Amino acid sequence: MGVMSKEQSQLLSKIATGNGHGEDSPYFDGWKAYDENPYHPTNNPHGVIQMGLAENQLTADLVEEWVMSNPEASICTPEGVTDFKAIANFQDYHGLPEFRKGVAKFMAKSRGNRVKFEAERIVMSGGATGAHEVTTFCLADPGDAFLVPTPYYPGFDRDLRWRTGVQLVPVKCESSNNFKLTKQALEDAYDKARQDNIRVKGLLITNPSNPLGTILDRATLRTIVKFINDKRIHLVCDEIYAATVFSHPGFISIAEILEEETDMECDRDLVHIVYSLSKDMGFPGFRVGIIYSYNDKVVQCARKMSSFGLVSSQTQHLLASMLNDDEFVGRFLAESAKRLGERYRVFTKGLGQVGIKCLPSNAGLFLWMDLRRLLKKATFEAEMELWRVIIHEVKINVSPGASFHCSEPGWFRVCYANMDDEAVKVSLQRIHTFVLKNKDVVVPDKKRCWQDSLRLSLIKNRRFDDIIMSPHSPIPHSPLVNATN
Repeated sequence: MGVMSKEQSQLLSKIATGNGHGEDSPYFDGWKAYDENPYHPTNNPHGVIQMGLAENQLTADLVEEWVMSNPEASICTPEGVTDFKAIANFQDYHGLPEFRKGVAKFMAKSRGNRVKFEAERIVMSGGATGAHEVTTFCLADPGDAFLVPTPYYPGFDRDLRWRTGVQLVPVKCESSNNFKLTKQALEDAYDKARQDNIRVKGLLITNPSNPLGTILDRATLRTIVKFINDKRIHLVCDEIYAATVFSHPGFISIAEILEEETDMECDRDLVHIVYSLSKDMGFPGFRVGIIYSYNDKVVQCARKMSSFGLVSSQTQHLLASMLNDDEFVGRFLAESAKRLGERYRVFTKGLGQVGIKCLPSNAGLFLWMDLRRLLKKATFEAEMELWRVIIHEVKINVSPGASFHCSEPGWFRVCYANMDDEAVKVSLQRIHTFVLKNKDVVVPDKKRCWQDSLRLSLIKNRRFDDIIMSPHSPIPHSPLVNATN
């Protein structure tokens, strides 16, 4: 699109003419590179592989099987069409009672039933994006700020800031302690904001973390609750990856802290949970976002504001039936965790065979990959140079740490649950070729076992008999060597 003229810009609002959406971030640039040249195993084997999108496609077969076995759950089938008129005319922003009940049950089940959620507090919104924005509108005014530990999801710059006018103040976390959030880091960020005359209204945490794939332990959650209670600021807990935990230690919801840590004072009116079915169930297209607040006034206001981003009644009707199916939900959660764990082990093993380390994690749909030793210099400029090589020559879309506001250059988020086994194999082969042709990288002696180990792992995890062992590598020579000369 062309550059907007001065006259055109004067005709439109500041939102329309500004770039507050953040679409010019490398995070979104990687998506564009993929869209222009998408990988396909036969039609475009040298295209860009999408590893910058945190989608969970590993359990789609389970959902498809349930839908085929429960045709009456859809109003667009002969078995369910008798409900068509009632559902098509339903527009109450409270939502279908059975839908809210199902969401409350699923939230409890995905947290091990250690805590219960009240259906009356379930407020729906158009995905987690809409849920975050509505929550922000309820808690803060333009110019106010939320503290956010780094690295954090790039979309927060859009979700919380763009239309609300709210600021985000980074809480610096470092690799020296595996990016763990500390009380000192919270105090430093809060004090800095106060010195800059910024009114802090809340703290936003993501648990499990995007992009780290780690979970917050009980001691850290207690520290967080004490901090927000002492400062009299809100706590917004993004828990949209709650059911992606695939190994110990288990996930601890902020709801559990409120229920179980009775020795600690906390004003529940300050605590709010944002949830979604996009990651845990693999339904990003359904746009199911949830606000669960312990503050009655926030629930009331958010419900009124949800009119601007409701979940369709057809989607509510289908999901009400699915989420209230206890046998299916239990089987789905167990199998999802199993498959995510298997994919994690395959991918980390493949990276490890060429000496690439990742932050230890046990949740999420991604890895926090450490490529610091591949940088020409320890700068964000060097990180972007490496990222451009990976995107345009290695042909893999990964997301650079700078787009997540990481305080240290050289970290990249790589998603592994949005593809099939063949794409995983090809992506690892490309990375393998790329690293081995870099003269500065020391590779473990067992590197020759890499392809055999990967093939055996994938055969065990999925149907792999038809996958041909061809590299599909678009790299004729080492782009990194060229870039560093």
